[in-house]
Amino acid sequence: SLQAGLAVLLKAERLFHSSYHSQAVHIRPVCRVSMWLRALSFNTPQRKSEAFLGHCKVTHWFAQFPCSGFTDASCLAVSWELRQTLTVVFDTFSSGQGKKDWSLFKMFSRTLTDACPLASQSKVYVDISPKNKEKELLEVTPPPVSIHEAIVQGDKRTYAVYDLLSPSLFNTSRSLNVQLKWKRPQDSSELPTPVLHAQRYVSGYGLQTGEISTLIYNTHPYRAFPVILLETVPWYLRLYVHTLTIITKGKENKPS
Repeated sequence: SLQAGLAVLLKAERLFHSSYHSQAVHIRPVCRVSMWLRALSFNTPQRKSEAFLGHCKVTHWFAQFPCSGFTDASCLAVSWELRQTLTVVFDTFSSGQGKKDWSLFKMFSRTLTDACPLASQSKVYVDISPKNKEKELLEVTPPPVSIHEAIVQGDKRTYAVYDLLSPSLFNTSRSLNVQLKWKRPQDSSELPTPVLHAQRYVSGYGLQTGEISTLIYNTHPYRAFPVILLETVPWYLRLYVHTLTIITKGKENKPS
């Protein structure tokens, strides 16, 4: 239903008016019961038993962790996990006449009123990491329920967390409209470039010289990152796999 929870923000008129949007469906097998876990649970006095099957960790009785890549007969019961994702990019800097302030209502024309009654977890994360190590340049309203810190691509990031299942979140207001404002006049400088970023462009013309070039940059001084590249091909281009070329540091890598 689109009448409760985060799904309230899924207004087609605003989503398709964004700079970029992507929908994805992920399906993978999950091992619920393993033969080795069952044998271990009979030989241990603890009610909660754990075992490591190769690179896969499964916690028996209380929780289930996905086991990717299991192919042997040790898995006695398999379930399928369905995960749906929606990625939307709004260029509020350009549409807001050079202002970096934004809010949920400005982007989606809607606000959050409550959590989905079927959800066991429903949270909104807002990146409030200071720019250039400066503090207190950002003001996010209403005050977040909690603060979460994490390391992303080698950098420390700070997130304001709004838990829609928290009873205190909707005590003072019937809706949640997260807003982010800059406390002092904003400069005209561009936003900092992420450590890991990409660019893509189409060049040439026709089926003979037309091509899509994707450039992936890693500006971290010493750390390497695993990358999964998912290309969205324009409808007017026809791709041939045998023309795929991968170049790293000036050297061509032959696809395996």
